[in-house]
Amino acid sequence: MTDRIAHIEIDDANLPVPTPEIAQERAVAIFDLLEDNSFALDREGAPPGPYDLHLSIRERRLVMGVAVKGGEAGEIILSLSPFRQIVKDYWQICESYFDAVKKLPPSQIEAIDMARRGIHNEGARLLQERLEGKARIDIDTARRLFTLICVLHHGG
Repeated sequence: MTDRIAHIEIDDANLPVPTPEIAQERAVAIFDLLEDNSFALDREGAPPGPYDLHLSIRERRLVMGVAVKGGEAGEIILSLSPFRQIVKDYWQICESYFDAVKKLPPSQIEAIDMARRGIHNEGARLLQERLEGKARIDIDTARRLFTLICVLHHGG
C-alpha cells in the first residue's frame, strides 16, 4: 500500500527530556503508527506515498513536513490552539492513569483508561477535521498522530 507513512521523525531538539511514561507513550505510538497506518495527501497533483513525516512545533503551530522518495511533498501547518484543551485534558487523565497503575485495583484502572480513551478519540477526531482537504487519515492513524502531537505539545 502506498498511501501510508513509512518513516516518522520528531523534532524534539528544543524539548525537555521526556519522563519515562511520556517516552513510552511516544515509542508505542511510533511503533504502532509504522506498523499500520493510512495517510495520503489530499490535494490535486499530490505525489503518492509512501511518505516520510517530520513533526515539529514552530511558532506555536504543528508542522508536518511530508516527503516522498525523491523529494519533498510539502508541509501541512496546523494551529495548535484547537488542540490545547484536549491535550491538557489528555495529560491530566494520563497522569491519573500512570499513578493508578502503580497503586489502584484493576477495576479503577479500567475506569480511568476508558476516560483516557474517550479523550484520545476526541483528539483524533479533531485531528481528522483539521486535516480535511490536506491529508486523509483513518481513525487509528489519527489516534497515534494525536499521541505524538500531545508529546510535542507537552514538551517531552
